[in-house]
Amino acid sequence: MAPPTTLSGVIFDMDGVLCDSEPFIAAAAIQMFRETYGLDLRREDFAPFVGVGEDRFIAGVGEQNGIRVTLPRDKLRTYAIYLEQIQGRLQPISGAIEFIHHCRTRGLKLAVATSADRMKLDGNLRQIGAPPELFDALVTGEDVERKKPDPEIFVRAAARLGLPPGECLVIEDAPHGLTAGKAAGSPCLGIMTTFGEQDLRAAGADFVAADLARVPAEALAMLGLPRARAPG
Repeated sequence: MAPPTTLSGVIFDMDGVLCDSEPFIAAAAIQMFRETYGLDLRREDFAPFVGVGEDRFIAGVGEQNGIRVTLPRDKLRTYAIYLEQIQGRLQPISGAIEFIHHCRTRGLKLAVATSADRMKLDGNLRQIGAPPELFDALVTGEDVERKKPDPEIFVRAAARLGLPPGECLVIEDAPHGLTAGKAAGSPCLGIMTTFGEQDLRAAGADFVAADLARVPAEALAMLGLPRARAPG
């Protein structure tokens, strides 16, 4: 089914769309494992668990190394390290803040739907200059029973906006997130910060862009936004 010609809301994934926190959360988890379990890990060890929420991010790596982690203790320690590390260092992805404000000016309803916990969401949004109060709805991994690629998180976000999912553009950087968005019934924009265009298209992306500074004209038109100028 073709996307509707006009939309009333936007649902943003956080990591890979608004900011790139993966290097920081991996570094924090590496420090936690070293402190707690005497285990030396590399960032690559966490790659299979990116985007599934910090419980699985930590527990999955633990399982691969024969360790049964203690939750929520180990996650809270990881977050404590993480929130220190991002101070003055975590930056918004190109175009993200401007795009949010363009949507606000247009009167669109805005939500963030992330598999991360609320502690991380709040810290990230404040650090990049898009505080939680800027959005009409926030849905985290703590609010849902089934994680992406299940559509629950996007269905819930749309409901909190008071809109049907089909009237919301879902913006994601990962195939699992796009699969979830399409299953919810939303048109989807894939951002190529983590995966390439072929992977994003295969997962169902209706549109693909390098970042939110380069949103395709067709997607902007559906949101009632002016055509973006090419970045200088």
